[in-house]
This record gives sequence, structure tokens and C-alpha cells, in this order.
Amino acid sequence: MNGKTQRDLFGYPMCKFPSTRYQGSKQKFIGWIWDCIAPLKFDTVLDAFGGTGCFAYAAKQHGKAVQYNDILEFNAMIGKALIENQGETLDESDLSRLLDFSHHESIPTFIADTFHDIYYTDEENLWLDHIIYNIRSMENEYKQAIAYFALFQACITKRPYNLFHRKNLYARFQDVKRSFGNKKTWDTPFETHFRKFVAEANQAAFNNERPCLASCADAVSLDGNYDLVYIDTPYISDDGKGTDYAGFYHFLDGIVDYDNWRNEIDYSSPHKRLMARQSPWSSPSEITNAFTGLLRHYKNSTLAVSYRSDGIPSIGWLVDTLASSNRHVTIYESDSMKYVLSNKTTHEMLIVAE
Repeated sequence: MNGKTQRDLFGYPMCKFPSTRYQGSKQKFIGWIWDCIAPLKFDTVLDAFGGTGCFAYAAKQHGKAVQYNDILEFNAMIGKALIENQGETLDESDLSRLLDFSHHESIPTFIADTFHDIYYTDEENLWLDHIIYNIRSMENEYKQAIAYFALFQACITKRPYNLFHRKNLYARFQDVKRSFGNKKTWDTPFETHFRKFVAEANQAAFNNERPCLASCADAVSLDGNYDLVYIDTPYISDDGKGTDYAGFYHFLDGIVDYDNWRNEIDYSSPHKRLMARQSPWSSPSEITNAFTGLLRHYKNSTLAVSYRSDGIPSIGWLVDTLASSNRHVTIYESDSMKYVLSNKTTHEMLIVAE
């Protein structure tokens, strides 16, 4: 474990949240969000749709007892590395063992056998099989979680658009003028990226001396007893288009479930995604009922709902629904901005219901 965590003049840990290229991350808004909720009195926090973990991490830095939750297994592993982990890090000897493939004579090569010419080169695919084998051999669950975190970030970084939504390895090698991505980054060896992200996760690890937990579950299946519940669901824009996180990052979920991966793939898809998971959060006809159930489940908690001005259901519907249960509702609006892969200008909103 690390020594005593260094703290600033206000008593908060001097740690930095790792960089991320995750679609929909709230990292750029965290300071603004925290300013909005700072006047509230709360001690226990649930980040119900945790994603990158940036909100849960901020709550941990502010000395709260935090539960991170996400329904995707790879995200829950990130929560384990950054939130539940109370100070474990990977040292150089850990890294040396993780990157030592010399003892591998006969290991599973599922990625190399299955994903030829889809996301990475043959050599890179084999490297992934080797590193996953070594990560799975680790005994310390928090060191293992950090290694997975670093691997996920390395995988995302080497992908055009930072996604796994289509078969487009060719984009890395076309001799054309590009308006997106960074070929140098794509072509940087996996090991270099992996080491970088291990270092970032190491410096992010700290002990806030409070109970912190990471879970992988449907948000409405959790105990509803938290002082504050932060809600940042997948968005459906007013044109009916949702954000398919499971489709965007299926490859990372496969890594976590390596032994069963072959049984979960939709082999009819050209990019060998996992079989589709039905979610009300990506269905315009179901999301209103999903929100109704979620808000009811946490009726005894203060709610902080991150949202966008063009979402379905509307801001007005959310405010009316929350106010109908005798809550005091406050709406905060950020500066307008354009989101990645979207041509629309929208506003980040925060709805606080006490």
C-alpha cells in the first residue's frame, strides 16, 4: 500500500484523475457539477451509472463514502481500480512480470484467432492475448484491476474514434489526409501506452479512509439507502438516437470475460460485437418508464441528475416528475458545447432534487 496520502491546504487528497477518451465522460464538467452540489449535506454517495468514474472519484476525494456502479463489467473493473482500491499500485516488478511473455509456451490465443484485420494488427492481437493471460494470473485483485484499467485505456487509445463500433483497422494505414485521430498514437506500441496508463492509475490511487465499493448491477437493483445519488444515464437525443455504450465498448467487456467471450459474440456482425443487450436506456419508447422506476427507487435520497438540454424525456418532464413527489428542484445549466460525433450544439444540465 502507499504511504499516507498527501493533502492540499483544504485537506483534500492531491491526486489526479487519469486521462480518458471515453464517450460521454463528464470529466470536463466535474468542477462545475461539484460546485452545484457542494451546498448539499451528504455523506454517502452512489454513482449509479458510473462510466469512467470521474464523479465517484471526485466524491472520494471529498471524503465521502462512495459506491460506484455500472452495468458493464469493464466499467465496474475501472471502478474497482480507481474507487474501491484504497492505495494499491503496480510497481516495476509487477510491470516486469506482466510484460514478460517468455514463459508462454501454450496460452489461449482467442483474440489473435478471432479478430484478424478488425481492430488491431495480428502482432497486436497476440500481444493482447499474452498480457491478458498475465493479468488473469495476478493474485492481488486491486493490482489486477489497475492492470485491466491500463489495458482498457491502451485499447481505446489505439482505435480510430476511440470506439469498437465498426471494423476499420484499415483507417490506421490509409495514406490520406485525416480530419480525425492521430496516426502516431495509433501506431505507438501497446506496451508504451500500457505503461503510461499504469503510471496514471498509480498516481490516482489513494485511501480516503472511508468505505468505498464498486459494483456491476442494474441501478434499480441496488439498496436505495444513500444520502446522494448521482444519475448520468445514457442519453437519447430529441431525434430518437441513443448512445449504445455496450456496442461502443463490447471488446473491453469481452476482455474481462475472456473465457466465455466466444459464447457471447454475434458472429453475424462484421466486427464481431457481443450479442445485443436490450436496454430501456437506449429505447425512446421505454426510457420514460425506466426513469420513473429509477426516481421512485431512490425516492429517499437527494438526486443529482446530469442531463442534456435535448434529451428524451425532456427536462420539463424530469422536473415535473421530481417536483410531484414534494421535492425541491433546482436546475443548473452549463455553457453550450458540441459533443463528439454530434453536429448539434447543446447544454449540459444538472437537476438537483432534495
